Amino acid sequence: MAAHLDVSNVSWGPSNTHRILHPVSFSVKPGRVLAIVGANGAGKSTLLRLLYRFHRPRSGFIKIDGRDIWEMDARSAARRIAAVLQEQPTDFALNVREIVALGRTPHRTGLAGFGTQDAQIVTDALERLGLTAFSNRAFGTLSGGERQRVMVARSLAQEPEVLMLDEPTNHLDIRHRLEVLSLVRGLGPTVVCSLHDLNLAVEFADDIVVLANGRMLGFGPAKTVLTEPLIAEAFSVGARIETLPKSGVKHFSFHL
Repeated sequence: MAAHLDVSNVSWGPSNTHRILHPVSFSVKPGRVLAIVGANGAGKSTLLRLLYRFHRPRSGFIKIDGRDIWEMDARSAARRIAAVLQEQPTDFALNVREIVALGRTPHRTGLAGFGTQDAQIVTDALERLGLTAFSNRAFGTLSGGERQRVMVARSLAQEPEVLMLDEPTNHLDIRHRLEVLSLVRGLGPTVVCSLHDLNLAVEFADDIVVLANGRMLGFGPAKTVLTEPLIAEAFSVGARIETLPKSGVKHFSFHL
């Protein structure tokens, strides 16, 4: 199940007089994939933290299907929103299956344990990420890319309506980057992810938000929003945009 995400005039900073993210507005239709792009320090991670309730906005609102996320209790929000962060702790004394099973926690009632349906959802998530053979491996023994895939699987087990991914392709080799992003497109929930690679963003996202210095420079369809002048303003580099003949997808090359 996917939800409509509406972000209106949202800003944030450590104080009311110091803003890191200036007012941002956009919406994401149910089931679509939104990529947030920008140079280091542009505000991508800050915006994501606002979307999954790590920070509370200094202004504006964030709504899921018309309801402000800060009007939800923590359990209700956790049932609807999942987040996969860039860096994962490695000191979990749990195996891979146990980590993925944590995604079912928001759906538990009281002291009830995990049932047969929960176990099947966890099994399905492991299979979709190609992690079945890793089920009994200790999480701390995995490589960075393997841990990233485990955390995506955990978010799948959570069955969210909106999924946030902060640089989901970090630590992944080329094949697993493509596999994870291809999987993200078919997950079902509305997806918001931050990406450094513009070529990946254009290929896999439906819409793109462009940030620079905490301000939104552009928002629109992935196929059209990124122009050479906009890229120059956001990334301080020159860009050449070509259309690949077989796929029709835009390809970007850069120069100083």
